[in-house]
Amino acid sequence: MQFDLLGVLFGFAFFYPIVMSLFWMAGGIYYYLRRERHAAGPEDLPAMSTTPMVSILVPCHNEGACIDETIASLVAQRYPDFEIIAIDDGSTDDTGARLDALAAMHANMRVIHLDRNLGKANALRMGTLASRSEYLVCIDGDALLHPNATQWLVSHLTSGPRVGAVTGNPRIRNRSTLLGKMQVGEFSSIIGMIKRAQRSYGRIFTVSGVISAFRKTALHRVGYWSDDMVTEDIDVSWRLQIDHWDIRYEPNALAYILMPETFRGLWRQRLRWARGGVEVITRHAKSLNAWRRRRMWGVVFEYLLSVVWAYVMLLSIVLWLLSYFFDIPPGLQTGGLIPRWHGVVLGVTCLLQFAISMIIDRRYERGIGWNYFWIIWYPLAYWMLSLLTTIVAVPKTLFSKSRGIATWTSPDRGYR
Repeated sequence: MQFDLLGVLFGFAFFYPIVMSLFWMAGGIYYYLRRERHAAGPEDLPAMSTTPMVSILVPCHNEGACIDETIASLVAQRYPDFEIIAIDDGSTDDTGARLDALAAMHANMRVIHLDRNLGKANALRMGTLASRSEYLVCIDGDALLHPNATQWLVSHLTSGPRVGAVTGNPRIRNRSTLLGKMQVGEFSSIIGMIKRAQRSYGRIFTVSGVISAFRKTALHRVGYWSDDMVTEDIDVSWRLQIDHWDIRYEPNALAYILMPETFRGLWRQRLRWARGGVEVITRHAKSLNAWRRRRMWGVVFEYLLSVVWAYVMLLSIVLWLLSYFFDIPPGLQTGGLIPRWHGVVLGVTCLLQFAISMIIDRRYERGIGWNYFWIIWYPLAYWMLSLLTTIVAVPKTLFSKSRGIATWTSPDRGYR
């Protein structure tokens, strides 16, 4: 009996997103039933036996338009003892002057001025070295932190000596375009669901760079953030977990963020994310061979499957296009890309995942169900975007020369 390799690949292209969606739903539901259903909400404060001092780090580069409201959200934290350290990383706008003015108004705020752009990783490292606390909360310069978020994050760090980091729950606040509205559903039904599922089986692919907390001892053991990685948050997440530190997900730690609302800005952001994934795989793959690091294998396997799926889909698209111009053998025919019964199954599965995630997430955001209509466009828009960025990122990362320090580039923050 002849082995039909292409048939297997085309079957994989169809079944992969369905199986992963079911896997994420199962993990998300398990996490919800075990950790969220009867737990306190974001408007409540978690119980803590002690409330040690916390250092809130805000790395900034050209954040003059956003930094005032960001610092205002930090000053309003309902935590008894904290300091704010803003790191101005070679900004060319009025960020430095605004930070100095804010520091003069708030006694618990300090500003570090770096004379040139050396990247977010370096800014975070400088802030960590200047901090006075073992516990660090790191937030981007354009994000707004919920008043209770610091205590929710730190409650995990103080709950056990092996908790090295905690990732929060980013919420989209700019929703004036279709891209913005779809991202509301994406962060709820895709990113939030994936983090719940990954937390259920023990390892998280990455903390959210926009809102996360760290134990300084853990960062010191792994060498802090790497300044030569495109995505320092993915890299530090992997190095912490390879060193056997636990990373947790706290959905009650809310941060309201700005996201791209143009195709160009979204492409640049997602390509950077895709390259970050390829970088950590190539850098840390050899260190994961040991049996004692087996808990990372699930995350690696999940990521590698997503890369294989992207290239199988590319092959399917190429063969489908060629069939319009050439007579290709039956074994190479894809049957077309127009959704049929399998497209209906895939669509129903996606809508079920979206519905479950929004039921879970309604405690964190009122009226989120209104975004259900916009999320139906997600498979077409974002799966294609994910596919293309992965296809571009793999060769771009593998065959590019070392670029040295990864410096800041101002992102597209959408229409406000």
